[in-house]
Amino acid sequence: MRSSRFSTVLLTLSCLAVVSGCTTASNSSTASRGLLSPKPSSSAAYITALQGGIISRSGADLSSSDRSRALEAEYRALEAAAGGQAMSWKGDNASGEVIASAPYQVGAQNCRQYRHTVMVGGRELMARGVACRNTDGTWTPLT
Repeated sequence: MRSSRFSTVLLTLSCLAVVSGCTTASNSSTASRGLLSPKPSSSAAYITALQGGIISRSGADLSSSDRSRALEAEYRALEAAAGGQAMSWKGDNASGEVIASAPYQVGAQNCRQYRHTVMVGGRELMARGVACRNTDGTWTPLT
């Protein structure tokens, strides 16, 4: 009887060890976040919230793919870069870098001054601006 209990416990522990080592590959990030956690927004929502960013003020004539790369760099610089750190990007016909200054508070919002330098067609164009972070994590440039 004692050996039967020991075998049952050993079998149960073995099964738990095998099952706990199982993982599944998935494109969803629900494995790393709780089931009740809100689904993170797509990067497209963050890019759209930039409303064309300051790159649109530079006068640079960019293809849609180059513009997407430029806006992605603006978002990354605003959201995650240390003050003064360059976020570089390279597209098919243009390249550039975005440098955001240290964040500062305006009311309850974090804001950052930043500049975007673009090389296109052998010309260097630059735009400067300020953006503030919204409660949903998006950034809105001030006009």
